[in-house]
Amino acid sequence: MNGAHLPVASDRSTKLWIRLAGLTLLGVVLSGCVASNRIGGAVMTPQASVPEEPVVADQSKSTDVAVTGTELPPPGEQQAMPGTAAPVPAGSARVALILPLSATGATGNVALSLKNAADMAMSEFSGATIDLIVKDDRGTPDGAREAAKQAIAEGASAFIGPLLASSVQTVGSVARAAGKPVIGFSTDAGVAGRGVYLLSFMPQSDVERILDYAASKGKKSLGALIPDTPYGSAVNAVLQDGAAKRGIRVLAIERYSETSIDSAAKRIATIKDQIDSLFIPENGDGAASAGKALISAGIDSKKIQLLGTSVWDDPRLFAVSQFQNGWFAMPNKVGFEAFAARYRTKFGSEPVRIATLAYDAVFLANALRKRAGDRAFDEAQLAGPEGVIGVDGLFRFRPDGTTQRGAIVVQVVKDGTAKLEDAPSAFR
Repeated sequence: MNGAHLPVASDRSTKLWIRLAGLTLLGVVLSGCVASNRIGGAVMTPQASVPEEPVVADQSKSTDVAVTGTELPPPGEQQAMPGTAAPVPAGSARVALILPLSATGATGNVALSLKNAADMAMSEFSGATIDLIVKDDRGTPDGAREAAKQAIAEGASAFIGPLLASSVQTVGSVARAAGKPVIGFSTDAGVAGRGVYLLSFMPQSDVERILDYAASKGKKSLGALIPDTPYGSAVNAVLQDGAAKRGIRVLAIERYSETSIDSAAKRIATIKDQIDSLFIPENGDGAASAGKALISAGIDSKKIQLLGTSVWDDPRLFAVSQFQNGWFAMPNKVGFEAFAARYRTKFGSEPVRIATLAYDAVFLANALRKRAGDRAFDEAQLAGPEGVIGVDGLFRFRPDGTTQRGAIVVQVVKDGTAKLEDAPSAFR
């Protein structure tokens, strides 16, 4: 994701925005993870460990995160002396985790949570097969370039991270020149590409999943009210093609700002008798305004099925009557809830929602290495068509480097949601 679109930022537009390489392919029973997660087709259980005191990140006085709060070794120990590289442990591969750990505010907090999740994955994978080295990119492209070059000099075979789009782009350039893959956490599809994979919560998966469900329920014609934000633009880019592939006609798409939503809704109202569904990828920030606009325009959500994406998963939206009975797609939260419980026990704090991305990336790297050895990070291994089941369910890397995810479909009910359909168990 880019620096202006952190998942915990306060800006409205940013809030709208985080079977291993083949279940039959892996064939290795992996232990050391939560029982609700599978990777390589195996059901994994937490391995026994010596009880430890939780590491608590005290954020009561400041939102800034110091690097010393991340359990990283002192700066002088984070890398070998200039001109040298610490030996890679026998039988393992060195993988660099690059994050903006010394960045201030929300960026640093997110980075800390990702780093902690990566540590969890290393400790919970039985017989870790990678040597994870942590690098701080300071939240800048220059820092990312330095970290990537440093990691290559130290023998890194692959990169996990960075977080920010500009840093992913920079690390990707360095990594491609060295023939090394990158698994980044940006939601900006523009920085993805061959060898640069984004293990993120991409809006395309939500759109495709809800359209699949709508088509299965006989929906044939659709209107769309889409916010004029970066997230809205990403959704808009895939909506028409996705609908056409499923036999759904898109009769109108209206983009709107905070001040133009009423007029946009009125334009949609002119075709309300021709559509059976209305797609509104709005989150809790704008749900109340969207609901009022529908009423003002005379659009009855009891007669037209409302459709949405995972940004609907917000109690503020659930409280808006016009969204009641609406359908939307989202990752299954069961895996995250189990992950979060273990994270709280270990670190004494709450993980950010996208912390599971770092966990899955590190677990994936370990499992691929265990299965494929020196070929672990080849494109055929990383981008296998069968996909991976991680903490948040089924996912795979697309040829363009973005991530496709399986998602559940839920219906908005009073004060929450009710599941309508499970996530797919395999990709078609």
